[in-house]
Amino acid sequence: MNTSFSRKAWRRAASAWVMLAGLSTSATAAGVVISQIYGGGGNAGALYRQDFVELFNAGSAPVSLKGWSVQYASANGQSWDVVPLGNVTLPPGRYALVQLEAGAKGSQDVPQPEVVGTVGLAGASGKVALVRTTQALSGASPVGQSGVMDFVGYGSASGYKGRGAAASPGNNITALHRREGGCVDTANNQADFELAGPIPRNGRVPAVTCPTSGAAASSGGAAGAKALKIAQIQGTGATSPVVGQAVQTQGVVTVLTNTGFFLQDPAGDGDAATSEGLYVALGQAPTVKPGQRVQVEGTVVEHNVGAPSNARSAAQTVTQLTQVSGVSVLGSDRAPVAVPVQLPLAPEAGLERYEGMLVTLAGPLVVTDNHYLARTGQLTLAVGERQFVPTNLHRPGTPQAQALAQQQARSRIVLDDASSVQNPDPTPHLGPERTVRLGDRTASLTGVLDYGLSGAHPNGPSEWRLHPTQAVQWTRPVPRSATPPAVGGSVRVASMNVLNYFTTFADGSSISGSKGQGCRQGASTSVENCRGADSTAEFSRQRTKIIAALRALDADVVGLMEMQNNGTTAITDLVNGLNAVAGASTYAAVPDPASGAGSDAVKVAMIYKPARLRRVGEALSDVDGIHNRPPLAQMFQTAQGERLMVVVNHFKSKGSCPSTDRARAEGNADAGDGQGCWNGQRVRQAKRLRQWVDGTLVPQTPQVLLLGDFNAHAQEDPIHELTSRGWVDVVGQRDPRAYSYAFEGLTGRLDHALATPALAARVTGAAEWHINADEPPALDYNQEYRQPACARCGPDLYTPSVFRASDHDPVLIGLDWASPPAPARAAR
Repeated sequence: MNTSFSRKAWRRAASAWVMLAGLSTSATAAGVVISQIYGGGGNAGALYRQDFVELFNAGSAPVSLKGWSVQYASANGQSWDVVPLGNVTLPPGRYALVQLEAGAKGSQDVPQPEVVGTVGLAGASGKVALVRTTQALSGASPVGQSGVMDFVGYGSASGYKGRGAAASPGNNITALHRREGGCVDTANNQADFELAGPIPRNGRVPAVTCPTSGAAASSGGAAGAKALKIAQIQGTGATSPVVGQAVQTQGVVTVLTNTGFFLQDPAGDGDAATSEGLYVALGQAPTVKPGQRVQVEGTVVEHNVGAPSNARSAAQTVTQLTQVSGVSVLGSDRAPVAVPVQLPLAPEAGLERYEGMLVTLAGPLVVTDNHYLARTGQLTLAVGERQFVPTNLHRPGTPQAQALAQQQARSRIVLDDASSVQNPDPTPHLGPERTVRLGDRTASLTGVLDYGLSGAHPNGPSEWRLHPTQAVQWTRPVPRSATPPAVGGSVRVASMNVLNYFTTFADGSSISGSKGQGCRQGASTSVENCRGADSTAEFSRQRTKIIAALRALDADVVGLMEMQNNGTTAITDLVNGLNAVAGASTYAAVPDPASGAGSDAVKVAMIYKPARLRRVGEALSDVDGIHNRPPLAQMFQTAQGERLMVVVNHFKSKGSCPSTDRARAEGNADAGDGQGCWNGQRVRQAKRLRQWVDGTLVPQTPQVLLLGDFNAHAQEDPIHELTSRGWVDVVGQRDPRAYSYAFEGLTGRLDHALATPALAARVTGAAEWHINADEPPALDYNQEYRQPACARCGPDLYTPSVFRASDHDPVLIGLDWASPPAPARAAR
């Protein structure tokens, strides 16, 4: 798979978001507060090019900011930079965006700001003030100076409001967020702010209504609280019947989180439609312990676990107790009995009635997503078996594909770690060999059922999730294999996506030691186009894994995708490294064709064993403009004198969806049938490939093999365009459930091997080697957000092995010319 920007940068931007679960209190008396601070703009790895400060009116009346300013000072600084806010009026429940200094990096601008300034913020530590004048403040901690309407110190700041400074973002992809979208102000920076990815909001964002009414509402807690059982607070519907009311309730503590705890009434009310569990949001670590019976007082809210614009999370809010004014330990009590729950649920059923309760999920429960294991401590589990992309097994839009999608949606649960901490240390849920592979399973799970984000992006998917009460015990029905599958044959051909093998790095250096370098993308040469390793150190780790995998494949020909398009530099480095372990001159690179390798930042490439195969003629390529990365073809002659044509491909990715009417008219918008964006272009690429191969290559030899990352699953239109016209899917023919890539909890096959019938008769075996797709990204070569680069983060799980060398599994095919061709195999 490939996108129009760095997969690594996307991972940083997307995975920087954290689950926002906090308390709700009042804002300042004037109603306007600093709701977000971001000082990483324009730096390495940043999504946005600019720093910004975001303001929010939590009050009930418009506030004119004319004559006001946002001011900034360094962590220990005493002089203040002033950004006048101009003639801005902020309506209630609305945001105003103050754009600040821009940097050279980042992939997009912040939304249209209300105010533009040139002040630069420090990402790790600093002080920001909202002031009712444009006169510069003075001193290191002017919190109480006249005209200061709000004040935020973060990191190691010498000045702050309340008991302590807000946490340090610590990197370029994290911002400070005032809890509950800006509604929380307890006059304590440490408690009022949390870390999440930057979400710059301007005046065009829909209005937000804070849980408390009015700007001057009291934050004194649950005065006049009504005594209710937990079931009465939860009610029988999707939302609590007592939202906004102060209540008092009792229960037994079941699970602790880093910002609160779950409470359950062990007696219950006897009504299966009402939940007996409730989350108590403290905004800080709790002091109670599981098994204690406690009485709590607070205000009932329905909490949206995602961004205000996240329609899915907004439709499934979580009942919580916030503004907690008292937690009293009454003694110990028997633990509530976990309720047995069996997935998949019937279509009309739901899990709302178990919200916040101890449940036992019957298994087997199988790991189907491990992408966020190290980042947010989450795994997605499915009942019975791992989950597949429906269009990998069925044609898009068919009743079978739709039914599978619906059934799978009802059959999964997110295993969480009861914490909103990013990059937790230690990494939770690890199994044998310090990993958790897709397909690993456990017999059953007991824990508290909750609803939250699946992943780390507040606008991303949200799911029901389970916080376990004890460590999970994993079994691995399919062991890891450090050797590829046996495919037989006298000639072995493979393909592998090498995950942006770039010899020019994101820090501007290169393998030659040069500095200030860039990567080519079209007419642009910039460090922003460099998609692979950040540094020489990371590249060394990446190179070690890629070479180990290629050496183990031991194929006679290998098609490669996502090689840096920098002439012979990257491919020569790879061949030299491979020959250093395989033996001098074992492999050689197929030269780029005379027509070139296209203008994309990455290209396809090919290596082969000269002692096993002889190149016949020069490499060929189709320069038709439909190709993002032109296919590469090379004819080889075997020891038996047979001629084989290998064609390496890399079709347009499913990401970076188009927005123009023309693109939609060309079938490139997401049609909702499971094929993603740019399907029309991939179909046209498949048609053009077929025409070129049939017209140019097949006349030279009928034995042609198409390899590569087609960015289309096995039953999708681009592959159907080829298989319906005689091309044989030699992997799917042997295993219709074969896979090479995993995304958002679903596995499928983007990497294919398609043969002419004449060549298909020579195939002795074809399979993927599952060293990558099943493994979590935490095992790859990247060093950010791991120890020792990040002291607060989880351990570095990297090993110099074949596992997680890339994100795609390699494909291996065996061909035999030593015996008569086998009869054609019927597709299963």
